[in-house]
Amino acid sequence: MARILIPTPLRQFTEKQSTVEFAGATVGEVLTALVTRFPDLKKNLYNDEGKLRSFVNVYLNDEDIRYIKKDASPVVDSDTLSIVPSIAGGKNVG
Repeated sequence: MARILIPTPLRQFTEKQSTVEFAGATVGEVLTALVTRFPDLKKNLYNDEGKLRSFVNVYLNDEDIRYIKKDASPVVDSDTLSIVPSIAGGKNVG
């Protein structure tokens, strides 16, 4: 099973777990298993069209899935997926 690292802001949806494990042949299958087990997490990861939200980055080991095969990226049991929500804000200086 692939390990998924859950960022602190999303742990409220995963029973406060920082890591979970799910089986799947692709990133999409693993993420589907994740939101099936934790349905309240789905609205935070996916938009109404069922696509990953633009501010949610998913890494397969250390590679951004957008630059490999996106949710079709193959996964093996030793892989780690990291969910990294983008953080915006700050102040323009100038």
